[in-house]
Amino acid sequence: MPGLKSPPDAPPLRITVSEPPSHNPVRTPNKRIPSPSPSRSKASPARSAKKPPPDSPNPDDSSLDNPDLGPFLLKLARDTIASGEGPTKALDYAIRAAKSFERCAVEGEPSLDLAMSLHVLAAIYCSLGRFDEAVPVLEQAIQVPDVERGPDHALAAFSGHMQLGDTYSMLGQAEKSIGCYEQGLKIQIQALGETDARVGETCRYLAEAHVQAMQFDKAEELCKKTLEIHHAHSEPASPEEAADRRLMALVCEAKGDYEVALEHLVLASMAMIANGQENEVASIDVSIGNIYMSLCRFDEAVFSYQKALTVFKSSKGDNHPSVASVFVRLADLYHRTGKLRESKSYCENALRIFAKPVPGTTAEEIAGGLTEISAIYESVDEPEEALKLLQKAMKLLEDKPGQQSTIAGIEARIGVMFYILGRYDESRNSFESAVTKLRASGERKSAFFGVVLNQMGLACVQLFKIDEAAELFEEARAILEQECGPCHQDTLGVYSNLAATYDAMGRVEDAIEILEYVLKLREEKLGIANPDFEDEKNRLAELLKEAGRSRNRKAKSLENLIDPNSKRTAKKEGTKKWGFRI
Repeated sequence: MPGLKSPPDAPPLRITVSEPPSHNPVRTPNKRIPSPSPSRSKASPARSAKKPPPDSPNPDDSSLDNPDLGPFLLKLARDTIASGEGPTKALDYAIRAAKSFERCAVEGEPSLDLAMSLHVLAAIYCSLGRFDEAVPVLEQAIQVPDVERGPDHALAAFSGHMQLGDTYSMLGQAEKSIGCYEQGLKIQIQALGETDARVGETCRYLAEAHVQAMQFDKAEELCKKTLEIHHAHSEPASPEEAADRRLMALVCEAKGDYEVALEHLVLASMAMIANGQENEVASIDVSIGNIYMSLCRFDEAVFSYQKALTVFKSSKGDNHPSVASVFVRLADLYHRTGKLRESKSYCENALRIFAKPVPGTTAEEIAGGLTEISAIYESVDEPEEALKLLQKAMKLLEDKPGQQSTIAGIEARIGVMFYILGRYDESRNSFESAVTKLRASGERKSAFFGVVLNQMGLACVQLFKIDEAAELFEEARAILEQECGPCHQDTLGVYSNLAATYDAMGRVEDAIEILEYVLKLREEKLGIANPDFEDEKNRLAELLKEAGRSRNRKAKSLENLIDPNSKRTAKKEGTKKWGFRI
């Protein structure tokens, strides 16, 4: 479905139009029924007549009251799509078909034909990139079925919610997308029961959406449920189980449970070996290498990467993006182990493949590779080269639907590069654009969003926009306290930045309160070995001396510390530069 990562060998997306609802049980969200008629229907006598524009069919057209017209127009729309004539003409037919079904519907009786025609109409809008127009169509569609009337209505309601979730995903609105998927899953469970195999497929689909939204606890819960369902319905070491375990490994890796992730990947690899899926085994080997690298088991990581590289070269060719992706992983590994010459060589090999991609390579694959390589260049203190790669990656994705969150992440990285290069105004603008996209996509409560706000605040400090910086640090503090806790390094960094900003604004007492709170956290929970402890202790001593009092050992809660209405004039002295936490 749109908005979720597809397997490397998956066919490209195309418009698919479902048949009228049958008496089959509710289907899974990723299986669409193909168009039943690949040939084009005979021309209608009315086609030569002058027609209204596709987006504005004549509401007074009395012919739409004919109950036979809706099915005919819907078939024309389906046949037009199948014949490859393009979606614009099909849009006209679909709009008129939906209008006809709406007019002919019996009052008080939900029309499944109307729901189906609205699904088709929304799919055509999406194929034209007009996702905003598809949303109200699908919102109307999900109101039509009555799930209490049997499986046909449940199918229509389920399909509508999943399609609406996909559309929100393409618009970058993750929260709304997940909400629609959850409602679709609820309807499917109501119709089929909690242990049906198709419910397992939907659970895994929803888990993938949670992973994209970095909601790993919810994703893990759904993955466990999916494994239980497939374990009951599938043979041991089935491809379904392997897919579930790969997703579970991704979740465990994100949560830092590397040993558990490794166990799931090994079991998934054994399943794929049993099913003769050589390329899938190689992909799993790459993931296993990533886990080994996280565990600092570098020799084992190299072995896993080289195994995958051998398979990809033999099966896909030396210039396939899969080969380039392994080069990037090896470059990262050799950089971490201090072998910079080997690391740079692998980076150059990967860039050569990305510069001349083989047919079928997607922009997302290239952009992802360039972003990873840019991180290596950043680490070896080559920010200009890293910036160029990030800008290329963003250019590749800027016209792609459903990539708002990815673009926001790249823009945040670009902001960091501008900051390192001392181009603070450009840095702030890049962060501001990233923040706007993240707010729109529903990620305004994620830890990553808090980090980006902190970084934007640092850029504002360099531009002497102290009031704006304080507001950004305050928002970042609230988010990171909620998502990471007060003892996390990112949260502590925001505390320190906020204290320095308050000092620059003349809010010395507020700055003292924060530093006392931070020092108390370090002394009681984190230890004082961290070099930041002495720095913060010295800063607090200076502020206390300025205020003419000694340190308060009983730090107050930060709950009511910040006065958001304060607009005191910023002063240059007392401001301190702080490093990024990415």
